[in-house]
Amino acid sequence: MTRGDALLDVRDLAVRFPTRNGPIVAVREVSLTLRAGECLAIVGESGSGKSVTARSLLGLAGPTATIEATGMTFEGQHLLSLGEREWRRLRGARIGFVLQDALTSLDPLRRIEDEVAEPLDLHADLGRRERAERVRSLLSDVGIPDPEVRARQYPHELSGGLRQRALIASAIAAGPSLVVADEPTTALDVTIQAQVLDLLAAQRDAGTAILLISHDLTVVARMADHVAVMYAGVVVEEGPAEAILQDPVHPYTRALLAAAPTIGARRPVPVSVGRLAPPATGPGCHYRSRCSLADVRCEEELPPLRREGGGPVLARCWHADTHEIAPEAATAVAAPATSRARVLEVQGVSKRFRLARGRRLQAVDDVSFTVRAGEALGVVGESGSGKSTVARIALGMLAPDGGRVLLDGEAWSELRERERRPHRSRIQIVHQDPLSSFDPRFSVERIVGEALGRPGPRGAAANRSRIVELLHRVGLDASLLDRRGTQLSGGQRQRVAIARALGPDPDVLVCDEPVSALDVSVQAQILDLFDTLRRDLGTALLFISHDLGVIHRMCERVLVMKDGAIVEEGPVGAVLSTPRHPYTRELLAAVSPAPSPGRTIVHSGPGPAPEG
Repeated sequence: MTRGDALLDVRDLAVRFPTRNGPIVAVREVSLTLRAGECLAIVGESGSGKSVTARSLLGLAGPTATIEATGMTFEGQHLLSLGEREWRRLRGARIGFVLQDALTSLDPLRRIEDEVAEPLDLHADLGRRERAERVRSLLSDVGIPDPEVRARQYPHELSGGLRQRALIASAIAAGPSLVVADEPTTALDVTIQAQVLDLLAAQRDAGTAILLISHDLTVVARMADHVAVMYAGVVVEEGPAEAILQDPVHPYTRALLAAAPTIGARRPVPVSVGRLAPPATGPGCHYRSRCSLADVRCEEELPPLRREGGGPVLARCWHADTHEIAPEAATAVAAPATSRARVLEVQGVSKRFRLARGRRLQAVDDVSFTVRAGEALGVVGESGSGKSTVARIALGMLAPDGGRVLLDGEAWSELRERERRPHRSRIQIVHQDPLSSFDPRFSVERIVGEALGRPGPRGAAANRSRIVELLHRVGLDASLLDRRGTQLSGGQRQRVAIARALGPDPDVLVCDEPVSALDVSVQAQILDLFDTLRRDLGTALLFISHDLGVIHRMCERVLVMKDGAIVEEGPVGAVLSTPRHPYTRELLAAVSPAPSPGRTIVHSGPGPAPEG
């Protein structure tokens, strides 16, 4: 990208944070250029520095951050010289910000109309009537139905998709020339995700520049003109989106692409999960601890970002032109489920909720299914389809109005909580939002230790070796034992939640969007871990996900839910390849085609192994 007509121009950005053991360099040598009407995507694993980079461009890196750069300009204005008052004039007016979690980003005590109107109140001189009309117009523009009604509602009264669209409406209210979107579609089902991406694409096509932060490569393939791949705080590869996603150069980018689950790919044999190697330290390439191509030169010197083979891609790798071809993965053949014991049976359950003004919502309507030992049953559907309500009924957290649930052939839903409590270790849950399920006062050691049957800090200390073992199984190490949930990245929190669920060695794991917050390489490891548990230990999985690629990767059978009922079910390959119900076909049509590299390198390090 040329710098002459750049809307945003960043050169050699470095961000440092102080710690007891000296400063941590979170970002270094990052250079980005973005023009009006273009989308630049920054991708990478949790902790790669992509969100820190984005927040630095908004003046939101935090009061302890030290930010340096050779140059950092937006619309010709030097950002490094701005004080907080100047930043407030810029944010919202010229730069909009869309955060990952709309529920926590929106004030629970303010109505949607007040949230959307805040940039107008700060940066536009509108009367009350003009303000109200502009808010309704914005809500309508982002596809929110009944804007007059929705404007008067609070965030908790909207679905995840509607909240995210309200957040986008707020971000574009004052007509910014740049929108920074940090994981804007995480945990949204495929149809809502498609709608949100269409909104951002419409802004891009209208001339707004989009800086997209994402670990979802299908989202990047759909939106981005240009891609920058980050690892351990540096850009390891950058170039046009098509070139990066179809024929990447750097081993790390290729590992990310190989780890992404797709609907069309064959289910690979699970690889050993092992421990996710941390980035290497010192003067050399930080990816060398996970790279099969690393040699002495990689230990000694950080490669420059250079052009390979005269192509459009810049890569930071000494061996970019010496990739080997990886062997094709074999197809896994699962044992028939019919011969296994039934561990969870849901028989004709129904559930209705009372709404305002005497209305009732049929959340679940006569749902039945069986999960056998060692089987993974997928449940898919849009937000509000009833899949999470079914999960809560299966867990015994919600009593059905009709029907019943059996656990290991014995009554479960009909028991009183006092009778259920001694058996709760047999069925565990991995939540979609792990942070809200953690006690904010607890360390990681105590969070995981509470699941081992001896509550309190002494119990956690007594089980330390088991806790460390569980952390290793999900790609974490003992250095996190003393941290609290708020001190972890989103991906780290999700892995801690999985480690906690595995603690009691359950018969059934109910997984409610368990990998939605994980980048693709860690996601591949966690999915392999689930595969190992069900195959080696016979653990049954009830796997709820909006990601059809993940469902295809993980599950033998799938249920498709709409409006509280099962509209289609069967073997996952048959349902996803030849769907019978129009709604299933609609879900599949909303899935963006996953990018795939033209060639695959051998990847023998302890990180995620590419799959054929």
